[in-house]
Amino acid sequence: MHKLYWRVVLIVLFLVVPVQIFAQGKQNWTSGGEMDPLQARFTVKHYSLDIEVLPRIKGIDAAMEMLFETKGRLDTIRLDLIMNYKVLKVESEGQELDFRHQDDLLDIYLEKPTNRLKVFYRGKPPVAVNPPWQGGFTWESDSNGHHWVGLSCQNEGAKIFMPCLDHPSSEPANGVDLYFKVPFPYFVASNGRLLNQATSVGFNYFHWATAYPVNNYNINFTVGRLYEKSEAYTSVSGKRIPMTVFVLEENLNKAGQLLEVLENSVRTQEKYFGEFPFSDDKIAVVETPYLGMEHQTINAYGNKFHFQDIGGVRFDWLLHHELGHEWWGNKISVGDWADIWIHEGVCSYGDLLFYLDHGGQDAYLERAAEVARNVENSRPLVGEKNATMGEAYHPDIYTKGAIVLHSLRFMLGDEVFFPMLKSFAAKEEFSYNNRVSTDDFVNYVNEFAGKDLSPFFETYLYSTDIPKVKVNRKGRDRYDISLKGVGLSLPVEVLTTNGIEKILISNTPVRVKSDDMVVIDPNGWYLLDK
Repeated sequence: MHKLYWRVVLIVLFLVVPVQIFAQGKQNWTSGGEMDPLQARFTVKHYSLDIEVLPRIKGIDAAMEMLFETKGRLDTIRLDLIMNYKVLKVESEGQELDFRHQDDLLDIYLEKPTNRLKVFYRGKPPVAVNPPWQGGFTWESDSNGHHWVGLSCQNEGAKIFMPCLDHPSSEPANGVDLYFKVPFPYFVASNGRLLNQATSVGFNYFHWATAYPVNNYNINFTVGRLYEKSEAYTSVSGKRIPMTVFVLEENLNKAGQLLEVLENSVRTQEKYFGEFPFSDDKIAVVETPYLGMEHQTINAYGNKFHFQDIGGVRFDWLLHHELGHEWWGNKISVGDWADIWIHEGVCSYGDLLFYLDHGGQDAYLERAAEVARNVENSRPLVGEKNATMGEAYHPDIYTKGAIVLHSLRFMLGDEVFFPMLKSFAAKEEFSYNNRVSTDDFVNYVNEFAGKDLSPFFETYLYSTDIPKVKVNRKGRDRYDISLKGVGLSLPVEVLTTNGIEKILISNTPVRVKSDDMVVIDPNGWYLLDK
């Protein structure tokens, strides 16, 4: 089904990335890595960003106020901010502070204990070379010649537009307030809820805010001649949540369908992963001048309304995938990019579940087979500890990550697997202000399932080994089946002349009877060398 289409999709999503993503020369910014010792000594509680977007000169004039807590006495606060910007001054409680801005680091010298800083800065942000993989600002025009500004920075981190502690383990516990000034009549779509909007002397002003923790790279905004279409969505929790699509004027006639597609995807994600995680804010997508990104409660959408029909239901693969990150990436967040497969792999598995829910098991298996064929298996899914985004990001975190979940479904059975996944997403210890690791996930699956699946995870997460299936014919209608090269056993389907049998195979051969040659794993539940 749609083989050419899916080949194109996979090329766009995955194959472009390793070739181009980090070849930016002097703009080779990335986030994560080992935490700076100075930055490890304070915790960000809240950001407030006040930014004037200047489309004519492709610049910004901004101020960032940060509330924080220190761990003991601290005389230097170190923030990340690239050198594209001139820092004008830094204040704390009305008093100017000394600072040094060098090598993309902003060191602020404290004269007395404080928990509040405000940084004033201006400059020209980096232009996105290949958004969202090579991020920055995208300065475009819509078909009517109006400004259309987008921001993407998953790899680079928020330091390309604001001073911050730019590390995956750091999220502002009390969220962000975002104030924008743009030329009239432009609109700004951003995170959280719109608390205030005003017009004065040729400018529009907006105040957006969220009280939820948010990944730095998910603090986001889009500027354009945007129009909204909204409705109230009733979550599985029973709560009514604003659901909105923001589109360009030229696409107003498509807004209704986009809203329908968004609702279809939210209902499907909620079925498998639980209630929408940011119900006090909103569910929203905004049309962007680049493909897409999972910005919390304001997902970027640039797929040009290319909808499919899956079982009679409209579907957009990009919208659904980025929406899935509200659970896997935004609510459930890793503290080390080495574990990013949890963001992308589980989210990509959620893409398969739309096929299961609306197209049935055959459509699900066919889609899973498409994904499996694009696994490169050149690197382990879990990277070395203290990884940067540049080190951790590769195509298999999507494809192989999804197939690991696909295999787990078969191993555990639907009656265990689906409640396990939903339960994990609901755990307070793994969500919002907390960070999750691969060890957390593996231990939780083992505990929930009541069995030790560590050999499976060691093979498929931490190595590039693919179990090799060996079939030896013994006589006219007997076959010995075993696994070679790995120290684990797997429940596997085997197609014989009597139909499909489920057997446990390992290094020790298992004998089955069949008049014809057996077929191992005919439904493609595993990555196997056979």
